[in-house]
Amino acid sequence: MPSPDRTAVWAPAVVALALGLWGITGPSAWTDEVVTMDVAQRSGSQLMELLGNLDAVHGLHYVLMHLVGQAAGVGEFTMRLPSAVAVAVVAGGLAWLGRMLGGPRLGLYAGLLLAVMPTASRYAQEARSFAFVMAVAVLATGALVKALSGGRRWAAGYAVLIALLGWFNAMGLLLVAAHVVTVVLRRPGRRVVVRLLSAQAAGIAAVAPLLVLGFSQRSAVGDVAPVAGGTPYNYLTWLLTPGQDTLPAALKLLLTPTALAAVALLVARRHKAPPLVLAVGAPWLTVPPLVLMAASLGQPLFAYRYLLFCLPALALLIAAAATVVPLPQRLLLGLLLAVPMAVSHLAVRQQDSRPWDTTAVITTLDARAAPGDGVLFSGARCDLIASAAPETFAHHPDLGTAETAAERGTLDNLPAGPALLDRRLAAASRVWHITCRHLSPGARRAGARTAASQEEALARAGLSPAHHRGARGLEITLYRR
Repeated sequence: MPSPDRTAVWAPAVVALALGLWGITGPSAWTDEVVTMDVAQRSGSQLMELLGNLDAVHGLHYVLMHLVGQAAGVGEFTMRLPSAVAVAVVAGGLAWLGRMLGGPRLGLYAGLLLAVMPTASRYAQEARSFAFVMAVAVLATGALVKALSGGRRWAAGYAVLIALLGWFNAMGLLLVAAHVVTVVLRRPGRRVVVRLLSAQAAGIAAVAPLLVLGFSQRSAVGDVAPVAGGTPYNYLTWLLTPGQDTLPAALKLLLTPTALAAVALLVARRHKAPPLVLAVGAPWLTVPPLVLMAASLGQPLFAYRYLLFCLPALALLIAAAATVVPLPQRLLLGLLLAVPMAVSHLAVRQQDSRPWDTTAVITTLDARAAPGDGVLFSGARCDLIASAAPETFAHHPDLGTAETAAERGTLDNLPAGPALLDRRLAAASRVWHITCRHLSPGARRAGARTAASQEEALARAGLSPAHHRGARGLEITLYRR
């Protein structure tokens, strides 16, 4: 039979993987996932050309997805599965870390809590790098704890993990600032401090080429909302339930204060908690968002998904609170968290739970389009939907594209000029106009201008609306003569 220690690690990983696989293809692929699917289909030379031009900060993830696509094909399941596995690693890794900090019970509580958190499942079903960043952050924090006790080999592993963290996403390096605070709080001795600081410096140095290249490509960063007074509270709420509409306001008001109360109870009873839990968990939860908020005062950079790697810290602190309070309070805490989290789990698995309901486009064309119908996209990277569902769009020419993003070595197709678009529309009898409403204010304004120009071109060609369907983030209109 497996030992209790092993069960405390493997049980959360299994639960996290099961929840990650539950309904994994249900939510519709959205903007960023469509980009990943498009890039995964490119040739090796096209991928390298892209990374030389922009988005190098996501290069390691793109390479991995390219390899997965070559081995298993490109689709919602194959592109999301690696993230589901990464979240299973997070849950198992957090259980391992919790066991080091406070024993098997803390490890089991922390790992299971992480596994059942809706935000963990949401990003287990996301074809982007954020689940990988979270997994490496947990392992790096575990290596830090080992190195704090004097393990030289763990310091070397810690350096490697810091480098890997930065290569998956440069924002992950904000974790280093939290680790510095942990080291300061623990005061492990000069020799250990020098060893850890050297490991951090070596890890960051290994990412330096990517940071330089990424800085040169910074113009590709999309619009981000500025930091406001409510950002810290919204950050905590987002960690508990992702998105702005996955829970009714009343349940959010139940969920977030409950989590805050749990952390407050832990602080109040810190003499009963393992000494390292607060020193590790509190900086991990608070320092990265504070640094990112400070940096965003100059240029807005504060996107909640960049801070997904702080989610394990919240799970660790709430789990630690559960180990120091009496059983009745523990049960009440679990009940108050369980109800809104269950509702959120159902919400994030809905087809239209992402910013774009691209499944609505695909099902509409499959049901109503005739072979040879043209398609015309407007909106930021909306036209990449065709590369994410090639079987649907194979017989529907993209009338609005002059050159594909893959051919250009970018993430944006080159739009057809007015004269070319007019010639193509003149030869078409039916055209599906697909308009994507992007979340970015700048992209939304540009998309509206493009849509208006295209509608004028459709009218000049003698095409008029015959069918319309609205979906989350999208408008689908059939034009015909």
